[in-house]
Amino acid sequence: MDFIQYGIKYAFPQQPGAVVRGVPTAHSMSPLSDEIQSSENYVWPYARGTMRGQAITPLYPGAVKAALMNDRLHVQLSLIDAIRVGRTRERQLAIQILRKQLLNEEYTDQSTGYYTGS
Repeated sequence: MDFIQYGIKYAFPQQPGAVVRGVPTAHSMSPLSDEIQSSENYVWPYARGTMRGQAITPLYPGAVKAALMNDRLHVQLSLIDAIRVGRTRERQLAIQILRKQLLNEEYTDQSTGYYTGS
């Protein structure tokens, strides 16, 4: 978790690219899309994708197909992409949600202020 929180954006840096058709990621994918309103979408390039947005290169070439077969994996990889390319608020929220999912820790829902625990 420490590597994801502090190192992934340096080890796997990413800048949004051209607008393409693809699969939503980062703040364009739930649960972050429920909390963050943005006019720009981020996607993994994929010909059968459902959204147009700025291209984000996935961590691994096969990640898109794997994520499409496993919703939980899709959410977790999208949260990691939010850490790689997001602003401070997106990164902090993604880290809190990942901690909850991966480590079963509590986090505070930013919109409501409620604690969410196991």
